[in-house]
Amino acid sequence: MRILFLLPLAWLAACDSGAPAPARVVGGDAQRGKQLMAQYQCGACHQVAGVAAARGQIGPPLDSFGGRSYIAGSVPNTPDALVRWLVDPAALKPSTTMPAMGVSAEDARHMAAYLYALP
Repeated sequence: MRILFLLPLAWLAACDSGAPAPARVVGGDAQRGKQLMAQYQCGACHQVAGVAAARGQIGPPLDSFGGRSYIAGSVPNTPDALVRWLVDPAALKPSTTMPAMGVSAEDARHMAAYLYALP
């Protein structure tokens, strides 16, 4: 009888706020990604929480990035797609205005880890 009472409590404890869990990027270091976001000057176009001087208005703000369904409105927001997007945006969406910034795949993994960690 006691187990019947505890099961709903365990189920409720497992629930979160409803927000999707942050995506994990294999080999990504969010702290390094934050530094790289500044180095590649992502803030020239985007607002990026935690990155100094990242107050751009051309691109969308990047807060809550991990909760978005799509990258640039049409590319499914998965860690692999985000890494590929950061390396060569036009390869995934030829009509994008986001330029290739010379980001290596390794740097893109770190930057993706940071983007998925944004609140």
